[in-house]
Amino acid sequence: MSVGKDLIEQIAALPVHWDRNGKLRVLMITSRDSGRWVMPKGWLMDGKKPWRAAEIEALEEAGAVGFISENPIGTYHYDKRLNRRTHVRCRVVVYPMIVERLKKRWKERNERKRHWFSPRKAAKLVNEEELSDLLKELGKDTCRLAIIEDMRKAS
Repeated sequence: MSVGKDLIEQIAALPVHWDRNGKLRVLMITSRDSGRWVMPKGWLMDGKKPWRAAEIEALEEAGAVGFISENPIGTYHYDKRLNRRTHVRCRVVVYPMIVERLKKRWKERNERKRHWFSPRKAAKLVNEEELSDLLKELGKDTCRLAIIEDMRKAS
């Protein structure tokens, strides 16, 4: 059963870095309930810009510290389970984040795993088709790459 017909807005950080070989990598985390691979995401926060809320989620859920863009690189939709019988439809706005470092101790370290993947591998691991498409296109889409490259140069 779905609750309401309106989309609920969420935000997500897409933490990225370049490995020693210059290849783009994305940081994925496991969800707390099912252990599936997801991006750090959550609800909008009162008094915070959406990208700042995404930055906070990346820190709390993945221990990622870095520079987040004010410009989203895409959106995806999914059904968030509220309990066994109800869910809400969410629209997630994704903000890229250049990771400067990963903390060894962070808020949800005992509840999640984190791992760096190539965008293609991450695309195969996620359940949401639109998110998979966003990850697959990440290395090919010049507009998205330009946003990330600009952040890289500025950091």
